Amino acid sequence: MTYRSETSAVPSIVLNDGQVMPKLGYGVFKVAAEEAVDAVAAALRVGYRSIDTAAIYGNEAEVGSALRESGLPRDELFVTTKLWNSNQGYDATLRAFDESMKRLELDRLDLYLIHWPIAEAGLYVDTFRALQALKAQGRVTSIGVSNFTRANLERVIAETGEAPAVNQIELHPYLPQTALRAFHSEHGIITEAWSPLGRGAELEDPVIAAIAGETGRTAAQVILRWHMQLGNVAIPKSVTPSRIAENFEVFDFELTDEQLARINGLDNGTRIGPDPDTFQIDAPA
Repeated sequence: MTYRSETSAVPSIVLNDGQVMPKLGYGVFKVAAEEAVDAVAAALRVGYRSIDTAAIYGNEAEVGSALRESGLPRDELFVTTKLWNSNQGYDATLRAFDESMKRLELDRLDLYLIHWPIAEAGLYVDTFRALQALKAQGRVTSIGVSNFTRANLERVIAETGEAPAVNQIELHPYLPQTALRAFHSEHGIITEAWSPLGRGAELEDPVIAAIAGETGRTAAQVILRWHMQLGNVAIPKSVTPSRIAENFEVFDFELTDEQLARINGLDNGTRIGPDPDTFQIDAPA
């Protein structure tokens, strides 16, 4: 297999701990285990070097296999996984991290995230302290959170003395998370968008379609370019090789300020995923 070597094709962003993270990654949410090896391999061949998985996705082992089979140097790869809700708490987090690393067959992780705050359980601060311990041990380079609200972030910062490097949140043109992104910026937290394309609805929006026509690009490329120009990290998911490649081709054009403003105007607060304030500890991913 031939893997694209010019990794600089993807611009990077510097995290608050100094680690460099690609602004565009490949996500494997709802990628079946039997499809994950081939899908991740296709992404790596195109040029993706950041791969995002999670314990609850059930495909960590397959992601690890694809990374090893690629033969790419470890220092060219940026690997993220996430702690599931039922494993929150200091000691449980350390055990869950060990299990994820066994499945991935890695001795160091680039980014470890708390998947959901689950505020009702009252464990996310102790969980973050466990992440801090793993970072201090050199087992994970960067630590962060996912689906955290401003209130959740404020408590973590106040009680642990450290701002997460990343908050991975639902973010797309219908839910641009303007206020939360502003809070992130004030505290040196990188915004990472899951479901950056909105799982389909925005791809058919007339505003997006018009801009796609103006730029000679696909709707998906327009939305991903919007993310890049906002300063977000984005992790689009597809198992179709042509779509995986298409989503990668977003660094050779720019949207105008007027086009960005039109996309920003699509904000209607529509979520396609759960509300972090009400998501339950035993809910499915």
